[in-house]
Amino acid sequence: MRQEFSLAKFDEYREDNRREVKKANGGLPNSLWDTYSSFANCYGGVIILGVKEEKDGSWRTTGLKNEAKLRKDFWDTINNPKKVNLNLLTDDDVETYLYGPNDDIIMVIYVPMAKREQKPIYINNDIFNGTFRRNYEGDYHCTRLQVKAMLRDQTERTMDMEILDKVSIEDLNYDTIHGYRNSHRTLKEGHPFERLGDPEYLRSIGAAAVSEEDGQLHPTAAGMLMFGNEYDIVRHFPEYF
Repeated sequence: MRQEFSLAKFDEYREDNRREVKKANGGLPNSLWDTYSSFANCYGGVIILGVKEEKDGSWRTTGLKNEAKLRKDFWDTINNPKKVNLNLLTDDDVETYLYGPNDDIIMVIYVPMAKREQKPIYINNDIFNGTFRRNYEGDYHCTRLQVKAMLRDQTERTMDMEILDKVSIEDLNYDTIHGYRNSHRTLKEGHPFERLGDPEYLRSIGAAAVSEEDGQLHPTAAGMLMFGNEYDIVRHFPEYF
């Protein structure tokens, strides 16, 4: 997750499906928890407090007046099961920095993607109305069907979901991937996945996943069978033919 935020790139960032800024001038904003749920249920992301989004999409620091109290309130709330059903964070996932001409204090919260067996992550003790997911730069309520799918996936693990930890995502055949993406784009014009880069697209369709072994993105069995080169496929699936 640390690659999703760097002070050196602050002026280049915009809100997207992995980054969200909030002023937090009056304390923790209620919308923070919607974003926590949506990041956890999707790809993970960073929430930056003490920053305002300008009309042109750029960011400007506003600073935090009482960072110590804000931090305590955050930990008290995220560990309250009546507010958040599961805390995925450790102390190392919340950091503060000084930035801007006035050395404003900002707080960066790194939210990991929840494991399959941990989803859905929901708020307000309401699984059907408190479960969110991220699309581009917005947090949206999950439908009942989406929530039920997450619950079902807690216990279902099929062979095609296996992560090939020893295979690099770069070993897939990108001509085939781009051909598939073009077909997807033709069939579902304007689909949110069009905005994703290849790695996140593969992750979104189940062709790649983050390995618990090294924290890196690797092809799944399904991704290898769909987009792998023949010699790689038979190496992992000798009975492929």
